[in-house]
Amino acid sequence: MRSLFALRRFFASTSPINSARKYTKSHEWIEYNPQTKVARVGISNFARQQLGEIIHIEFPSAGKTFNEKDSALVIESVKIAADVYTPVSGKVTGFNK
Repeated sequence: MRSLFALRRFFASTSPINSARKYTKSHEWIEYNPQTKVARVGISNFARQQLGEIIHIEFPSAGKTFNEKDSALVIESVKIAADVYTPVSGKVTGFNK
């Protein structure tokens, strides 16, 4: 299990602004901002295109904690329902609209 401290160390040398996205093999990405100490997580454009039209997203509640590789949310499309896994351990603080 990686802590956010380990995540900060991992991202410390990725780029001058420390905001480069890192991708998993299952098409999730993570982007860490050391100034706010918040990591953003999403899915790759390839995954989004493969899903097709998204009809529903089942979000976890704010404040929920996850371990690395836990299923954090479910995206339902006209083609399939897919889990999105967390690349690191952490706590949900909010969502993009």
